[in-house]
Amino acid sequence: MLLKTVLLLTLVAQVLVLENGLLRTPPMGWLAWERFRCNIDCDEDPKNCISERLFMEMADLMAQDGWRDLGYVYLNIDDCWIGERDDRGRLVPDSKRFPHGISFLADYAHSLGLKLGIYADMGNLTCMGFPGTTLDKVELDAQTFAEWKVDMLKLDGCFSTREERIEGYPKMSAALNATGRSIAFSCSWPAYEGGLPPEVNYTLLANICNLWRNFDDIQDSWRSVLFILDWFVKHQDILQPVAGPGHWNDPDMLLIGNFGLSYEQARAQMALWTVLAAPLFMSTDLRTISPQNVNILQNPLMIKINQDPLGIQGRMILKEKSLIQVFKRPLSGDTNVVVFFSRRTDMPFRYHSSLAKLNFSSSRIYEAQDVFSGEIISGLRDDTSFTVVINPSGVVMWYLYPIQKMQKNVQKSQVPLMRIWDV
Repeated sequence: MLLKTVLLLTLVAQVLVLENGLLRTPPMGWLAWERFRCNIDCDEDPKNCISERLFMEMADLMAQDGWRDLGYVYLNIDDCWIGERDDRGRLVPDSKRFPHGISFLADYAHSLGLKLGIYADMGNLTCMGFPGTTLDKVELDAQTFAEWKVDMLKLDGCFSTREERIEGYPKMSAALNATGRSIAFSCSWPAYEGGLPPEVNYTLLANICNLWRNFDDIQDSWRSVLFILDWFVKHQDILQPVAGPGHWNDPDMLLIGNFGLSYEQARAQMALWTVLAAPLFMSTDLRTISPQNVNILQNPLMIKINQDPLGIQGRMILKEKSLIQVFKRPLSGDTNVVVFFSRRTDMPFRYHSSLAKLNFSSSRIYEAQDVFSGEIISGLRDDTSFTVVINPSGVVMWYLYPIQKMQKNVQKSQVPLMRIWDV
């Protein structure tokens, strides 16, 4: 069986390549699942059930409140939209909750300058028990989604075997290509195989998927954020090299604006997901989100960093006994982003460091912009001592860029201690 699996993986790697040219930077948008789950009771809860109304209201707000213009363009349906398969075997939405059909919703999103994403499952049933996409239905479903003018497909993996996933995910990639419509492909495949080689072939995934869920579903809690982050850090030597333009690791949705994160934790998730070059899929109620959380999600410098065209995933470079972790991501134009992250739960911590400790060149003078406050810190050399004050479960995030080269005949001097506060 192992030999058969290896041969099949080798075959699909040779003949199936995703050719849509999409997602050269991490996708950004809104996804229903974390906030609204599988609420299908539109009689009891009409404003919050999975329905045409919900998605149209979110689309309106994405267009009106600045989200679209900052890059949040994908409006993504998750599980629980399906009603049944019709007498031709085609998926059809629940007629009560989506009375005008998915094509209508796609047209509505497109009229607002948005893109529509949809959900299916490579298995007998979706995770919540609705009709799945079995191997014999892959081409039919791909063609149906294309006819509806869908722009992204998230393909889950509940109620499937390993062999079905090995055959089904590449088959769906080829089927989407064959429709002639550009449809971004989000694969949940590695999450069902433990997320790591040899069970997961990331070379193959990069050829057939635009993004993929590596690990567990995120839940609305800080503990869940840390659990996923720690897994990504533990395996960063494997995961970091496989991400890049057109193919991204996906640590799952942003929780910002929901119930489980404090203000500091919300800022931390945004910063850490950005340094990981992660997709930025909000899953919150845009009708009630606070201005404070809007400011986090709409931070223009944060989005610029996330969308950097080099597409290099950052990594943790330091882990201190003081429970401070430092992450670094190289960006285009010889710039970098550095995140100082506190795992402490007691009080603000004064973290002392220098650019030399963070592996910056001794031949440059740098300037840093605090991503949240906008404060500029000038004249940073490799031997400059500085102190950042990081709140519990919080971050300080610097956007660092060289402003000049050091002259060889100029003697460097120690500059006074700098205190950079994050408040």
